[in-house]
Amino acid sequence: MMMSKHTELGLSEEEVLEMYRIMLTARRVDERMWLLNRAGKIPFVVSCQGQEVQQVAASFALNREKDYSAPYYRDVGVVLALGMSIKELMLQAFAKAEDPNSGGRQMPGHFGSRKLRMLTGSSPVTTQVPHAVGIGLACQMNNDDAIAFVTLGEGSSNQGDFHEGANFAAVHKLPVIIMVENNQYAISVALNEQVACEKISDRAIGYGMHGETVDGNDPFAVYKAVKQAADRAREGTGPSLIEAVSYRLTPHSSDDDDRTYRSEQEVKQAKENDGLISFREYLIAHNILTEENEREMEQTIKSLIDEATDYADAAPYASPDTLLDGVYQ
Repeated sequence: MMMSKHTELGLSEEEVLEMYRIMLTARRVDERMWLLNRAGKIPFVVSCQGQEVQQVAASFALNREKDYSAPYYRDVGVVLALGMSIKELMLQAFAKAEDPNSGGRQMPGHFGSRKLRMLTGSSPVTTQVPHAVGIGLACQMNNDDAIAFVTLGEGSSNQGDFHEGANFAAVHKLPVIIMVENNQYAISVALNEQVACEKISDRAIGYGMHGETVDGNDPFAVYKAVKQAADRAREGTGPSLIEAVSYRLTPHSSDDDDRTYRSEQEVKQAKENDGLISFREYLIAHNILTEENEREMEQTIKSLIDEATDYADAAPYASPDTLLDGVYQ
């Protein structure tokens, strides 16, 4: 009898069900944030829809008790999988004083958490790559077997920070995983207008590091690639460039009209290939997800989102007296 994909990778039924729960939570949180934005409750949304599968699968391949991360602004699935709560996500969306990411001072999606070993994000794209590489250098110097995991979009891989960080990590064989979440569009610019190479991972050859491209809609392919990259990093053989290919199912942000640069038919077809749907079908086929526990899961997630939304909506904004806290002049 052929082994199932999750069993081959050493994942239990409980683990893959938990992966799905977090993916579904990320989708439902994102959907709620769009409704809140359209209702005028929150100012801005950068969506994760279409990328939750790769985000959560990659996070599960890390040691979530000791590894460091530098997520980018779409990574709702990553931060949830690494331990951020729905309430904390809502507090940052509403920009309230209790927001643990920045106290309501940063744009939504600028994640950061000392307790979760998550580097704070910045508005210029790709600055997180050299920051993560610096953490990798510190781990190497301290003989710490933790690794640094950093994500970015494929458009960001054209920035200088990406090339400098990747080159430095490769030269010094640092314990770093760079995962490019290729969602086909850098805001309004399609992939074939961004790069001339066939794959973003082809760039790894120039740096002298391991590179591979995987289907971002396949959680097992992503988990395997990131797990192997993590093992190599801990063994001291250097960094990896992983490209996970999926599709952005929503506009770039709540301020974007994607109808100006892609067709409704293209988006419709991508939604039919949504990795969340295919993973759900896999779990049902293997009797891991049942009608009953799916219904309970949805109800629990909705209840938590409702509670977090009400709490964040009512929470106070930061006092004007704290305006210059944390600002260095």
